[in-house]
Amino acid sequence: MGVSRALIVLAALLGIAHPALSGTISGKVICTGLRSNANAVVYIEKIAGKTFKAPEKHTVMNQRAKEFVPAILTILVGTTVDFPNNDPFLHNVFTPDDCGDKFNLGSLAQGDIRSHTFAKPCAAVMLCKIHPEMAAYVVAIETPYFAVTDAEGKYTISGVPDHTYKLSVWHERLKKQTREVTVNGASTADFKLSR
Repeated sequence: MGVSRALIVLAALLGIAHPALSGTISGKVICTGLRSNANAVVYIEKIAGKTFKAPEKHTVMNQRAKEFVPAILTILVGTTVDFPNNDPFLHNVFTPDDCGDKFNLGSLAQGDIRSHTFAKPCAAVMLCKIHPEMAAYVVAIETPYFAVTDAEGKYTISGVPDHTYKLSVWHERLKKQTREVTVNGASTADFKLSR
């Protein structure tokens, strides 16, 4: 057995990540009819026989200047999200979506923080009863392999083990797309979304 092969086997036995054992998926998402290609969520669908433990550390979606920040928050299923009010006036956080448990966190004064755990796969809209112009999404995914596109539509998902997966793209205003992609080192997948 060669030295490099022996190191890869040793790394696998010890649970140490090695570049040869995982790859990337990158590409571009074109959002037809929209001014920007930003905020499309590209992710690997549930992998049969695999589950992933959500992080213990909470993720944050702020309320600031009458906006939810970020506008699209992508998380692993089971993650708890904190919703702090950073404005000098009252806010509220609620969702009407079943997959988000139709929660309502009530009124939040400046400095208040309320939390919710997203236990199911979901693309749940976040709203404020006090400021109806406010809207954002929490997108809960069943794998940790996801990315959100930039303004040009570019994305990269890193640390993906070599395998064949179902890769999907979600956008709040466009139709979801799914395709099969095989990761073997660096892989590319481009999408064109439409209404």
